[in-house]
Amino acid sequence: MQGLRLPLAVVFLQVFTPKSSAFVGTGGAGVWFNGRGGSTTQTPSSNPQDPNSNREYTALQAWRSAMTEDPYGILASWFGPDVCSYRGVFCSDAPGVPIFASFRVVSGIDLNHAYLKGSLVKELALLDHLSFLHLNSNRFSGTVPDSFRELHYLSELDLSNNRFSGPFPTSTLLIPNLIYLDLRFNSFSGEVPDELFVKDLDAIFLNNNQFGGQIPMTLWASPASVITLANNQFSGSIPFNFGYMSSRIREVLFLNNKLTGCIPEGVGYLTDVEVLDLSFNSLAGHLPSTLSCLSEVEVLNIAHNQLSGELPELVCDLRSLANLTVSYNFFSGFSLDCARLFFRNVWFDFSGNCIPGSDMQRPPPECMGIPGGGLSCLRIPSTRPLACAGSMGQRDGMNRVPYTFPSLP
Repeated sequence: MQGLRLPLAVVFLQVFTPKSSAFVGTGGAGVWFNGRGGSTTQTPSSNPQDPNSNREYTALQAWRSAMTEDPYGILASWFGPDVCSYRGVFCSDAPGVPIFASFRVVSGIDLNHAYLKGSLVKELALLDHLSFLHLNSNRFSGTVPDSFRELHYLSELDLSNNRFSGPFPTSTLLIPNLIYLDLRFNSFSGEVPDELFVKDLDAIFLNNNQFGGQIPMTLWASPASVITLANNQFSGSIPFNFGYMSSRIREVLFLNNKLTGCIPEGVGYLTDVEVLDLSFNSLAGHLPSTLSCLSEVEVLNIAHNQLSGELPELVCDLRSLANLTVSYNFFSGFSLDCARLFFRNVWFDFSGNCIPGSDMQRPPPECMGIPGGGLSCLRIPSTRPLACAGSMGQRDGMNRVPYTFPSLP
């Protein structure tokens, strides 16, 4: 389904600065960039016949007791049995109940920018009909309770810009209807589980944490339209298992990690990608010619790596290109087509390379010994020649192969 799309400037802002959620804490309505979900407007209301009211009251009171600071007085209204009147709590008619017997249930919580301090509690799983939980820009710490796996209606979970820590919260992967996961700007650490990228998520935001280890090989199996792993400590190579790549992905941001090795040729299968940022890593070798398949890419940033060789002419010919940044690598030249980018109003930054006769290049001694210059990037096994995904039926016939994993604890 094609829906609203997030502007490119907003994508970068959300990676480099603690971001503001698409849902502001003054209401319950919203829709995100890829149009796969959104909350309908809910009006706080009460109903004494609500059979869930005791469970919801218990959950919210337990959570209120776990909060230690409330500088804006948000919780002043969190008293009494009418939970639908609590500030930041949104209610709607219970799903699957006839109109004549309908009652109101807690369907969403939006406490963005409340600057609350505290922790999450297991009792939140008592909110049986919760569909969105937005906690951007608070001071919550600790971990995500295992009981979150019981939130069967939850589709949007935004825990960004808080103080959560510990390993990746695997309970989120067991929430059956979750499609939006935002863990940005916290202190989560350790490896990311393989299961993350085979879950039916539309958006995966993990940037600005302390995740490390290798990126799972299941990466390209993800149906997500946006994957941001920027500003972490991921190491090793970018997974090259292009046979499972999704054509739906539009933004890939891996900048500022510790990635090494070559840029895989399989990147050419990302035919719908609009933003590809691999900058500030230690990638080496020559650029794959399959980058020329990225016909929709608008921002291509590979700056601050150890890439070398000639900048491929076909890369500079990409029709949608608006920003090509290859600075601070070891490129030795580029074609006339690349020089013409300026006349196409394309931002082209090639400073800090080894291009003879050009300004703002590395000193000649630095270009004598290119880091990773001997790295061979001919390492992808293939029974047929690589080609652009569109010409090999990626959109029509190459379906994702399902993975099977052991159950999470």
